[in-house]
Amino acid sequence: MERVYDLEKLKCFSSESQKILLYETDKSYAAMWCLEPGQEIFLHNHPNADDVWIVLEGEGLYFMGDNEETTIRKGMAVLATAGQVHGMRNTGSERFSFIAVSSPFPVETIRL
Repeated sequence: MERVYDLEKLKCFSSESQKILLYETDKSYAAMWCLEPGQEIFLHNHPNADDVWIVLEGEGLYFMGDNEETTIRKGMAVLATAGQVHGMRNTGSERFSFIAVSSPFPVETIRL
């Protein structure tokens, strides 16, 4: 398993949001997400795992369930603990990317 990742080289943008697996162990999981303007990550939760998102670039709207939302941008991190609803949309005019780290693994995802 790699221990050093060149995130700029791994970025991949397309007509649909892209999820690039960084690593997966028996304890945690990390992926980089890349979204063009207007693309989104559906509302979901992980009943068994916490999910931290670390924004690398861009600006978007983070959905927290119950019609709550907040703007997130480069340099920010957001946390969804086990069972908390979350998702986001790239509402900016630039590309949006972030790292998602989830634990414990395996992570169950329920789409809402």
